[in-house]
Amino acid sequence: MTEEITVTVDGMTCASCVGRVERSLKALPDVGAVAVNLATGRARVEFGGRADSGAVVRALAKAGYPAREEIVQLEIEGMTCASCVGRVERALKAQPGVLEAAVNLATNGARVRFAEGATTASELATAVGKAGYGAHVRRDSEGPAAVDRHVAEEAVLRRRFLVALVLSVPVVILAMGAHMVPAFHHWLMRTAGENGSAVIQSVLTAVVLFGPGRLFLTKGLPALLRGAPEMNSLVALGSLAAFLYSLVATYLPGLLPEAARAVYFEAAASIVTLILMGRMLEARARGRAGEAIAKLAGLRPDRATVVRDGAPVDVATDDLRPGDLVQLKPGERVAVDGVVREGAGFIDESMLTGEPMPVEKGVGDAVSAGTVNGTSVLRFEVRATGADTALARILKLVEEAQGTKLPVEALVDRITMWFVPVVMVLAALAAAGWFFLGPDPALPHALVAGISVLIIACPCAMGLATPMSVMVGSGRGAEMGVLFRRGDALQGLADVRLVAFDKTGTLTEGHPILTDLWAAEGVSEAEMLAKAAAVETGSEHPLARAVLAEAQARGLEVAQAAGGRALPGRGYRAEVGGQVVLIGNAAAMVAEGVSLGALEARAIEAADQGKTPIFVAEGGRLLGLMAVADPEKAGAATAIARLHGMGIRTAMLSGDTERTAKAIAARLGIDRVEAGLLPGDKVKALKALAAGGKVAFVGDGINDAPALAAADVGIAMGSGTDVAIATAEVVLMRGDPGSVADAIGLSRATLSNIRQNLFWAFGYNAALIPVAAGVLYPLNGMLLSPVLASAAMALSSVFVVTNALRLRRFRAGSGAD
Repeated sequence: MTEEITVTVDGMTCASCVGRVERSLKALPDVGAVAVNLATGRARVEFGGRADSGAVVRALAKAGYPAREEIVQLEIEGMTCASCVGRVERALKAQPGVLEAAVNLATNGARVRFAEGATTASELATAVGKAGYGAHVRRDSEGPAAVDRHVAEEAVLRRRFLVALVLSVPVVILAMGAHMVPAFHHWLMRTAGENGSAVIQSVLTAVVLFGPGRLFLTKGLPALLRGAPEMNSLVALGSLAAFLYSLVATYLPGLLPEAARAVYFEAAASIVTLILMGRMLEARARGRAGEAIAKLAGLRPDRATVVRDGAPVDVATDDLRPGDLVQLKPGERVAVDGVVREGAGFIDESMLTGEPMPVEKGVGDAVSAGTVNGTSVLRFEVRATGADTALARILKLVEEAQGTKLPVEALVDRITMWFVPVVMVLAALAAAGWFFLGPDPALPHALVAGISVLIIACPCAMGLATPMSVMVGSGRGAEMGVLFRRGDALQGLADVRLVAFDKTGTLTEGHPILTDLWAAEGVSEAEMLAKAAAVETGSEHPLARAVLAEAQARGLEVAQAAGGRALPGRGYRAEVGGQVVLIGNAAAMVAEGVSLGALEARAIEAADQGKTPIFVAEGGRLLGLMAVADPEKAGAATAIARLHGMGIRTAMLSGDTERTAKAIAARLGIDRVEAGLLPGDKVKALKALAAGGKVAFVGDGINDAPALAAADVGIAMGSGTDVAIATAEVVLMRGDPGSVADAIGLSRATLSNIRQNLFWAFGYNAALIPVAAGVLYPLNGMLLSPVLASAAMALSSVFVVTNALRLRRFRAGSGAD
């Protein structure tokens, strides 16, 4: 058998490129013919056996001509358990060119990464269809509709459950009431008789099985015939076995020994009813799990007021385009991203950042879709619409995180691949054991044991254990302003033992301010500051902006400076009013022969406090000393204390001087300081810190991107640059460093929740399968009823999803759920 794969190759420009691509592909094991087309950019590779898409992609990347990749999101219908997830994944991975496939039971979605040209989204959907499940490509707008689908699914299941319940209750009363209430038994025997009661039960049970319960038959039996049994197969087998056995006992009793003519219609009806109840509760819980994303998705208004020809016009939000001028009324929600052009006021951004305090906005400030205007009228220019808005990007990040499989799921996948077939074998062995070795009546005992094992072992809880927790946890994070760009960051962050912070813009505000002024004897503060500001008008240094801002705030008149010249590493000089004014550090003053006097001690004291001392001199005479500092963020010290309380060590990586960095670290309580670092040095420092365990790095600037990528987990401040955000695994929408502790706390709570779910799911099956098989019978005469088995199975799934929903109660500032 031969297989071939066709991929689209990037970077080919000439015949030499084609030759290199062909040679790299022909060198792969088991490759026969290779055809590379420069005009189409396609490469076709024929394998002697199974096509190895990953090997092709790796070979092309190594040759310097990477295969173009695509990612598609599929909506899967009909999945009910972990076995279904495994089958869909295997069907997708078997398609040519598929490099990665992650299927999520909680979201009913699949994320598939494949080599462009090797397959298509429609072919992938067809492959899923052949495996017995419906599939279609998820549109960008479809993700938020997941909650609506769960609501609709719950409504359908509720109707099915109620119909089954109404029909099953009389069956249970007829079957069990006669045993429990003697008077009812005597009345039933006088009226319908035992056979009449069985006939009524058979009719009602048939309606339950082939009415509300037909979904188990239409899905489970075809899967069984394909040799790929799953949860529906177990339910179908169990309920049909009880029903058919009871039919024979009712209508053809001569085929059975007299002692074996008991009927189990109530078991068949109750199995279907109870499992429908579990499915209904599960659908309701899944809808609640996605409420956080639904809330975010619902933040964008459908309509907006755009100003055209000077007049306001009401238009659909989808019709807005970059450059449009939108008028924002008091209390109105911002429709798209933009920049304020007229007006000033406060905007509530809590739904995006988790920050409760409204943010002041003026001309030139950015506004984001979904935020709420205060009491002012604003006009803003549209900058981004549709999928380009911050709100849409957040939704996309969260949906991708929810669809990611965590490393911990690998164990679940390996087990569930064989779980259902093994359960069917165990059920057959239990039935055979009771039939050949059990007490009389052997046949009914064998039937009860076999059906109970089939029903109680359905692996629904296993399949939901991890994705439900990831779905709820990442959704709760989005509400708090913590975005996990990848689901596996949830697991990685829980194991972090040290958090390293960049200083500027992360632990500090990122914009220096002038904190102190000391004028020399005979000089006023205003005179010194005015002359320093005159010199600084020619500088673009951040410290210069701090001096100018203070002069402006004091209303000082700043003279024109001439002949400005930078003194690298020392300061700046210029001519003001015919005199040379020099500003800079102590080295600059000493080089010009300026005596520092008593202010030298002040300068050392300021440096020890984490401030930058700046001397001002005129004509060789010292005018005074200024101190400039980048103030720490209000919550920085609290954030460090919270991390220490969680058993996490902290470090600060800074390009600042060692004295300044250590002063700030001491005030904040940071354990370790690495100062005077260039961007490349931060990567080396992180590698050294990693010797003590997993390290997370928190940064916000372009120069932080290498460190964010090098850390075990990169955490970017959402107030930072796009490059930093794109490199990090976790994005904090607030500028508050306390969000780091929130993210780690949420990560730990989610992993703890997953462990609880997995312990329950695996422990439940490990404990109850033997009970269902009848191991307790020799000890206490207990043989588990199929009705109780179905109730226990349904409650197992409900327990898992309910436990996952506890993550919705996680609060900022807490360390656990």
